[in-house]
Amino acid sequence: MTFKEEIKQGIPAQLPELKQYDPSINHAPKRKKILSDVETKLALQNALRYFKPKHHATLLPEFKEELDTYGRIYMYRFRPDYKIYARPINEYPGACEQAKALMLMIQNNLDHAVAQHPHELITYGGNGAVFQNWAQYRLVMQYLSQMTDEQTLVMYSGHPLGLFPSHQDAPRVVVTNGMMIPNYSQPDDWEKFNALGVTQYGQMTAGSYMYIGPQGIVHGTTITVLNGFRKIKKSPKGGLFVTSGLGGMSGAQPKAGNIAGCVTVCAEVNLKATQTRHSQGWVDEVISDLRLLSKRVSEAVANKETVSIAYDGNIVDVWEHFDKENIHIDLGSDQTSLHNPWAGGYYPVGMTYEEANEMMANDPDNFKKEIQKTLRKHADAINAHTAKGTYFFDYGNAFLLEASRAGADIMAENGIDFKYPSYVQDIMGPMCFDYGFGPFRWVCASGKPEDLAKTDAIACAVLEEIMKNSPKEIQQQMADNIKWIQGAQENKLVVGSQARILYADAEGRMKIASAFNKAIEAGEIEMVILGRDHHDVSGTDSPYRETSNIYDGSRFTADMAIHNVIGDSFRGATWVSIHNGGGVGWGEVINGGFGMVLDGSKNAQRRLESMLFWDVNNGIARRSWARNEEAVFAIKRAMEMNPNLQVTLPNFVDEELFN
Repeated sequence: MTFKEEIKQGIPAQLPELKQYDPSINHAPKRKKILSDVETKLALQNALRYFKPKHHATLLPEFKEELDTYGRIYMYRFRPDYKIYARPINEYPGACEQAKALMLMIQNNLDHAVAQHPHELITYGGNGAVFQNWAQYRLVMQYLSQMTDEQTLVMYSGHPLGLFPSHQDAPRVVVTNGMMIPNYSQPDDWEKFNALGVTQYGQMTAGSYMYIGPQGIVHGTTITVLNGFRKIKKSPKGGLFVTSGLGGMSGAQPKAGNIAGCVTVCAEVNLKATQTRHSQGWVDEVISDLRLLSKRVSEAVANKETVSIAYDGNIVDVWEHFDKENIHIDLGSDQTSLHNPWAGGYYPVGMTYEEANEMMANDPDNFKKEIQKTLRKHADAINAHTAKGTYFFDYGNAFLLEASRAGADIMAENGIDFKYPSYVQDIMGPMCFDYGFGPFRWVCASGKPEDLAKTDAIACAVLEEIMKNSPKEIQQQMADNIKWIQGAQENKLVVGSQARILYADAEGRMKIASAFNKAIEAGEIEMVILGRDHHDVSGTDSPYRETSNIYDGSRFTADMAIHNVIGDSFRGATWVSIHNGGGVGWGEVINGGFGMVLDGSKNAQRRLESMLFWDVNNGIARRSWARNEEAVFAIKRAMEMNPNLQVTLPNFVDEELFN
C-alpha cells in the first residue's frame, strides 16, 4: 500500500499487527491511576467506539493493558508503518490544497525529530498532544484527504467530529482542546478526563498543528536573554545564564544563549532529551559532574566564550553547587514544565530519573511531597544567588506559581506578588507585546531549503525598508529582528519542516506575507503556510505569563483570546484553534492560534490583509485599555494607518489625586 493509499484508508478494515514497544524512543511517563472501576469500563467503551464490533473482543484486553500499564489508551497497534515527517505538500492525497497543508503540519508535529513523545502523540511540554490516540490521527488524515473547499473539519480535543458543509471563506478546520467547564480545570481533572478519552491538553502549538520545533521559541528566548543583559547593563559576552529544561520548548534555551553570545548552563534530568538536543547541535557540550561543570564554566566566563553546556542532572544541584563555589550567575531562569508538576514536568532532587518515574506512577502522594520539597530548595538556592546580584526571572512555566503553592520563599513583602518578575512583565510585555511585536512564523510547503532561504531574504528586505521610517520607540525591536533573520541560515535553526520564526508587528507581518504571496504568484517560491505561536500579543490570556503586565485587574479574564479566535475565523484563517491550558497549566490560561495558506492568489491577499491586522491589533487595543503606555502609542499608530480602526482610548488619572 502506498503512502497516499494508507492515508486515504483511515482506520484499517483489518487489524494491523501489534506493534512492539520501542525503548529507544523517548516515551511519555506512566500516568497515575485515577479512574474508578466504573470509569475504567467507560474509558474502554469510549476507545472501542472507533472500531467495528467484530474487533472489540480482540482490542478490549489490549486497550485494558495499555490503560493499566501507561495510564492512557494510545492504541499503539494503529501507529502507521510509514515514517511521519513534513513531506512536500504535493505528496499528500486530496483535492484541497489547504487540507494538504494541514496534513503537512500535523505530520511535522509528530516527526520523531520534533516531537517529545512521538509514539504517545505528544509534541512538547510532557503532555502537549496533537491527538489522544492513533485512531484519531488516522481518521483526521482520512478526512483531510477527502475534504473540499466547501467543508470544515471540526476537532473536539483530538477527536474529529466530522466534515461539515461550509464555504470557501470559512476555516477548513476548527480546533478546540480541553475547553472544560471552569470548575473542572484542576490538574486531576485533566488526568481523569484525558484517561477517559474525552479531552486532551493541546499545549499551545502542539494541538493547533503549528509547532516548528524548538526554533519556535528560540527567537523569543534570544530576545529575552539579550534584553536581560541590557537590564543589568552588561554585555552578554562573558556573562553566565543558568536555567533548566531541554525538552520540546525549553530545548531552545542553549541555542538562544549562543545566538545572544553568553555562557549558558542548562540542566536536564532526562538524558534522552539531552542527547537529542546535543545531536541536533542545539547544545555544545554535555557534562554530568558538578566539579567539572564548575571548572568549565569558570574557564568559559574568564575567556568570554560563547558556549552552551548541558548538565546531566537536576538544576537544584547546579544552583546549590554554584553558590558553594561562589560562581556568579548573571541571569537565572527555569523552563521545566511546571504547568505539569505531578506527571513528569518537574523532577525531585536526590533521586534518579527512573526512580522518580517509578514513584510518580506508583506513589503519587509522596511524589508530590518530594516535588514540593524540591521547589522549596530550588527557591532557597535562587534567593542565595539573587542576594549576590543575580537577575532571576520566571519564564512563564509556572515555576513561581507552583513554588508559592509549595510554601517556598518567593513572595514579595506585600504577600500578594512574587519576589521575581515574569519575563513578560519585565521584558517581553513592555518591549514587544505592547508594541505589537510577536512570534510570526511560516513554513515552506515545498519542503525545499532554497524556498526557505528565499523567504528569509524577502522578509529581511521588507523589515529593512520598514525600519527606514519606523519611530524611535521601535527601532531597537526592528534592529534585533533584522539581525535575527540575517543570521537565521547560519544558526541552523531548522528541525523538521522548512520553517522560520520572526518577531514582527502587524505592519511587518502584513508586508512580509504580501511579499511572499507576490513571490508565489510570480513562481519564485511555492506555497507558504503562515502561523504564529499562541504566545503572542493577543492570542493568549495568561495572568502569570502573556498578560502578566496587565495591571488594571483584568489579567484573570479571557475575553481577548476568545475575541481573537472568533475574529480570525471570519477574517480568512485556514484553521483556528482555542485551548485551555498551555505553557503555564491546565486551568491557568486560555490560548488561541491560527494557520493560513498563501497560494499567490488575490483571495489569499485579501485574507491576509484582513486577518493579520486584526490578529495583532485586537490585543494591542486590550493592552491599551489597561493603560499600558506602549500599547496606547501602538494603537494610535495603527489607527493612523487604517482609518477604519477606531479604538476606545483610556484616560489617565493623576496619582496626586489619591494623596
